[in-house]
Amino acid sequence: MILVFGSGGQLGQELVGLARVSGVPLAALTRAQADISDLAQVEQALAEIRPSIVLNASAYTKVDRAETEEEEAFQANAMGPEILARACAAANLPLIHVSTDYVFDGTQSGAYRESDPVAPLGVYGRSKLAGEEAIRRQLPQHVIVRTSWVYGIHGANFLKTILRLASERDELRIVGDQRGCPTSTMDLGRALLAVAQALGEGWAVPGTYHLAGTGVTTWHGFASRIVAAQTPFTGRSPSVVPIRTEEYPTPATRPVNSELDSSMFGRTFGFAARPWETAVDGTVARLLSRGQTTS
Repeated sequence: MILVFGSGGQLGQELVGLARVSGVPLAALTRAQADISDLAQVEQALAEIRPSIVLNASAYTKVDRAETEEEEAFQANAMGPEILARACAAANLPLIHVSTDYVFDGTQSGAYRESDPVAPLGVYGRSKLAGEEAIRRQLPQHVIVRTSWVYGIHGANFLKTILRLASERDELRIVGDQRGCPTSTMDLGRALLAVAQALGEGWAVPGTYHLAGTGVTTWHGFASRIVAAQTPFTGRSPSVVPIRTEEYPTPATRPVNSELDSSMFGRTFGFAARPWETAVDGTVARLLSRGQTTS
């Protein structure tokens, strides 16, 4: 039995759906049901559900707001994982934890490997790195999966924002000088279930791994693909204009290069995410073919 904390988020909801379809035994708790920064709530959940594997999909992910909400970001992304790892250690349970490309500063020219030095630029990245370090201190039986540019049919994310803007505007101006690997929650969810299976069968190698969509693009390229994918459903084709980072100032500084090398994950767990273009097309179709909201 896998116990997922943070099942109300975009990744958590996807995990619940994937487990249901594939018949994987999974219990899910939203933050309202169990806050991972509260040791008593975590211990109660572990005692009542008695899982064999714990998966943390709970996180504070508001990159810009974190610059003014540092305490909240560190409570969710650092203190919460530390408490969760401590409880898992006491119960002798392995923990799967999701982290981020934003632990890197983006100055490297090529894709980041797991062994590359970390140097987060903002509060969000620092809080996620602190969570990683806490888990490593508390619990040898862990798998940390760093991912990037996550989107899906649930929750708020870049893809759904672009769909909304494409329905409202004739021109979209999108940053074109930051690059990374868009990752769908479907691919990330399947990857995490593969990790859980490996842990359950006793052959997973603990440690830190990268898992992101296959291929690399810019935010402008990402948006252009989303717009192209929605046109057959909406008939709309607004132009997508690339701009420089300095033309779209944000509170948080983002890495110029967020590309992750996912090859070690593939070698270890036998799973690779789809090409990012294929995943984007599929996600847009999942949303718009059902007339789902893009808000």
